[in-house]
Amino acid sequence: MITVDYHTHHARCGHAQGQIEDYVKAAISRGLTDIGISDHSPLYYLDGNDPLPNQAMAKDELDGYVEDVLALKERYAGQIKIRLGLESDYIEDMEDFYREILNKYPFDYVIGSVHHVLGAHVYHAQRWNSRPDPMAVYAEYYRLVKKSAQSGLFDILGHTTAILAYSPRPIPAEIEALQDDALEAIREADVCVEVNTSGFRKMRTDPFPSARMIEKAVSLGIPLTFSSDAHRPDEVSYAREQTEALFVAKGVTALACFVRRQRVLVPLVTEPVVL
Repeated sequence: MITVDYHTHHARCGHAQGQIEDYVKAAISRGLTDIGISDHSPLYYLDGNDPLPNQAMAKDELDGYVEDVLALKERYAGQIKIRLGLESDYIEDMEDFYREILNKYPFDYVIGSVHHVLGAHVYHAQRWNSRPDPMAVYAEYYRLVKKSAQSGLFDILGHTTAILAYSPRPIPAEIEALQDDALEAIREADVCVEVNTSGFRKMRTDPFPSARMIEKAVSLGIPLTFSSDAHRPDEVSYAREQTEALFVAKGVTALACFVRRQRVLVPLVTEPVVL
């Protein structure tokens, strides 16, 4: 059913393993029709060429990244569709700057992700030790998710429940209202949401977003796509069968595919269309 994977990284970002071609070969071996390459964009909101070398590619590497993906796209034509993507941070009040950068390149899609909230990375577990009110963190995270949808910068929103990965348990029921409000904004902005299976690696129980949010997204008509967020070649199409079962249970009938920033919905139960 699932023959696409739109979220992969490689060694250029500093915290993934393998070269781009290793991910392409892994995708072919798993029978995928589309493999999206979407490494972390440079951290333009920080000074210096490579301010956090273990989080994203350096600013002078973006041209080479694009050239490498386009060359592989030609080399593997007829074997698999390679989509040129990018995972970009959403940075409030820098929308125009990022729009100018993103428009310079022939991306097939751009993933927008909220990685930093109230001065800490979403996967920084210790952040909660200094936050007596976790709801303030949740509220700020989902405010930024909403703004990322409304920015018009992105084709796909990345790991939209990542804030929960290392959050205090139990998760307060009030967070569902924040999630649903964010989903309404996503629906109004007509942005795709990825079902990111790194959630299974980090939380064990759910992908990002959660099964509840996937069901709500389906009810709102929000387009979805599949993403492994692979940081190693052997993670390409991670938890595909588990996610297929979840899609059946939650009523997902099509996945979004992208070419030159145009979205096409491909039914899960038929042969994928040729883009």
